[in-house]
Amino acid sequence: MARPAAVSAETIRTTVLAMLAEAGDPSPASGARFRQAVSVRKLRARLGAGDPALLSRHLNAIEAECVQAGLVNVAMPDLPPGIAEQMRALWRAAVAVQLDEVAQLRREALGQAETAEAATRDARLRVDLLRAEMVALREQISARDTELATARAELRTALSQTATVKTALDDARAQLAALTTELASRQRAQAEALAAVHARYEGLSRQLLQETAHQRDAWRSERERLGTVITEAQERTRALEGLREQLLADLAREREARQQAAAEAAALAAVVAEQRLTLTGLQDRQDGILRRATPAGAVRRPVRGTRGGLTPADTESAAGTPTDTPPAAARTAARTAARKTVRRRRS
Repeated sequence: MARPAAVSAETIRTTVLAMLAEAGDPSPASGARFRQAVSVRKLRARLGAGDPALLSRHLNAIEAECVQAGLVNVAMPDLPPGIAEQMRALWRAAVAVQLDEVAQLRREALGQAETAEAATRDARLRVDLLRAEMVALREQISARDTELATARAELRTALSQTATVKTALDDARAQLAALTTELASRQRAQAEALAAVHARYEGLSRQLLQETAHQRDAWRSERERLGTVITEAQERTRALEGLREQLLADLAREREARQQAAAEAAALAAVVAEQRLTLTGLQDRQDGILRRATPAGAVRRPVRGTRGGLTPADTESAAGTPTDTPPAAARTAARTAARKTVRRRRS
C-alpha cells in the first residue's frame, strides 16, 4: 500500500486556526481552551493523515505563537468597543478565508485519496504477484530449511569436535606453558653454564697461549738441534754412499773373478772327463792286445788301482801305444769351450 503524502507545516497551521475559529469562543482562548479545542487526535482526524509526533511538534509551536506570544490572548487595554468589534470581524473574515482554503485542501486530499486508491489497487496486484513469488520463495525456503537442518546437524557435530579440539588445545596450552617454563629454566641454566664455560675458556685460552709460547720455543730449539743432526746425517749418508759405491765395485770384481774361476773349473772338469775317457779307451785296447798275444786260459788281467787307475807298468805300456786323439788337442778344445762359456756369461 502506498504511503500517505506528508502534510506541510502551512496546512497544519491553517487547519488549527480553522478549528479555533469553529470553536466560536466569545473571548480569546487560553492554553487549556486551546488544548480543548485542538488536539493531536482531532488534528490528525481533520487532516486524514500525518505523523503524530510531527503534528505534536507543530501544534506546540502554534500554541506558543497564539497563546504565549499573544495572537489569541493579546491584552488590549483601553481599546474602544467598536475597534475591538472590527478586529473580531476581521479575525472572522480571516478564519473564513482559512476555512475556504481548508475546503480546497480537503478536495485536494480527496483527489489524493482516489490516487491512493488506484495506487492501492496496483499495490494489490503487485501483492498477488509477490504472493506467487512468495510461494516459490517458500518452496526454496523449505529446501533451504532442509539444508539448514543438515547444516545444523553438521554444526552440532562440528561444535562437539570443536569442544574436543578446544579441550585438546587447552591441554596443549597447559603443556606449552609447562614447556615454556622448563625451557626458560633450561635457558637460564644454559646461560649460567655458558658463562662458566666462557670464564673457563678464557683461563684455558691464556694457559694455552702460554704453553704454546713455551712449546714454540722448545720446537725452535729442537728444530735447530734437528738441523744439526740432519747435517751430520747427510754427511754420514754421503760417506756411506761412497763406501757403498766402493763395496759395489769390489763386489763386481769379486763376482767377475768368481765367474772366471767357475769357468776354469768347468773347463778343467771337461778336460778331466776327456782324459778319463781316453784312459778307458787305452785300457780296452791293452786288454785286447793281451788277449790276442796270450794263449787261451793264460790271459792275465792288469791290476787296476784302487780308484780305477793303472799300474806304472800299464801306464808305461799304454804311453807307448798310439791313440786316436792326442790328449793335448783334447785339453786345448776343452779350454776353448770353457772360455766361450765364460764370455757368454759375462755378456
